[in-house]
Amino acid sequence: MDETQFYIYIITNKLNTVFYTGVTSCLSKRIWEHKNKVIEGFSKRYNLNKLVYFEVFNDIENAIKREKQIKNWHREWKINKIKEKNPDFTDLYDSII
Repeated sequence: MDETQFYIYIITNKLNTVFYTGVTSCLSKRIWEHKNKVIEGFSKRYNLNKLVYFEVFNDIENAIKREKQIKNWHREWKINKIKEKNPDFTDLYDSII
């Protein structure tokens, strides 16, 4: 039986003005990659390296489905979802390593 977990996550910049939603099977490694700018693209270009929200899934299909759902949300909906669990937009990285 496969015990792998999958994660959807939202990262932002220092001022919480730009958001990126992603999916991964290793959240700590992926956020480390964002923080150290080893991945070219959107998150590197906009200095997105603060983990403010994540959800855990037991299968990749549901994780991808949820990621796509959140990516289609309006900005305000994302902010409200983050504030439910992380009202101060604290960087959650230290809590996952």
